[in-house]
Amino acid sequence: MKKLIAALLCFVMLLSLGACSLAEDAAPRLAALNGPTAMGMARLLTAENVYAAADELVPLFNKGEIDIASVPVNLIANLYNNENIKDENKPVLLAINTLGVLYIVEKGGEEITSLEDLKGRTLYATGAGSTPEYALTYLLGAHGLEIGKDVTVEFKSSPNEVLPLLLSDEKATAMLPQPFVTVAAAQVEGLRVALNLSAEWDALENGSRMITSGIMARRSYAEQHPEAVAAFLRDFADSVAFVNSDAEAAAQIIDALGIVKAPIAQKALPQCNIVCITGEEARAILPGYLQTLLDLNPAAIGGSLPGDDFYWRHEAE
Repeated sequence: MKKLIAALLCFVMLLSLGACSLAEDAAPRLAALNGPTAMGMARLLTAENVYAAADELVPLFNKGEIDIASVPVNLIANLYNNENIKDENKPVLLAINTLGVLYIVEKGGEEITSLEDLKGRTLYATGAGSTPEYALTYLLGAHGLEIGKDVTVEFKSSPNEVLPLLLSDEKATAMLPQPFVTVAAAQVEGLRVALNLSAEWDALENGSRMITSGIMARRSYAEQHPEAVAAFLRDFADSVAFVNSDAEAAAQIIDALGIVKAPIAQKALPQCNIVCITGEEARAILPGYLQTLLDLNPAAIGGSLPGDDFYWRHEAE
């Protein structure tokens, strides 16, 4: 009997070791682009997981060396529509993790209280030919304004090029993303946030939201390891809750990851619109945003709206 019990114990231990090995094999290899895109995943990342540019991250994802990544949602749609990417490496959307991070700021007054107040002004901005320009074009159009006709926009290659203009122009107006709004406010006396473009989008009540980034998984990984994906989403939801509830502690982690310095992160986090939106809610609000991009520039999302298989469905949903 003792020998039988010992044998059974050994068998149970072997099963446990096998389960551990399987869990380790299934554990996702994570990545995120620098900025608010990565902030919600702060608890789950190391500095090596944070990439400065999509050109660094995407090839690794396409080769199967990254399983789950946080990137702009229009990039996820582009990869889904890319015929050169093998089906097993095409993405499925797991979650929306950052809503809009764009703000209109003005210096030297409180003259801007609505988008209509931008008429006749020059606006410094970044993001020409990408989602910030498309979002601005859409929102201005919804208020009867047109870039180049009613509003002059001077696009710069980075927020760092906008800062000197804000410092030198006493009546400057700019469209900037967080956390750079916080960076600029710390250096430019009299700079104030005039408009939250996410709030302006929501006010249109068109059934969509302004969305910055989402979390994607390689289709083959998600299909082979659904429980690992579900576990990741639970951990991610916890990370988002932590980041949104304890900005001071989260800022220290964000600093250690090299995303942005802690004092800036702590002030910026409440305005970064970090969320964890999954399932039916994600499927309800994302198509409208992607349709807006498609209408303005089909290439922004790869030429067409993603199909229903773009959205990850887990049996537990």
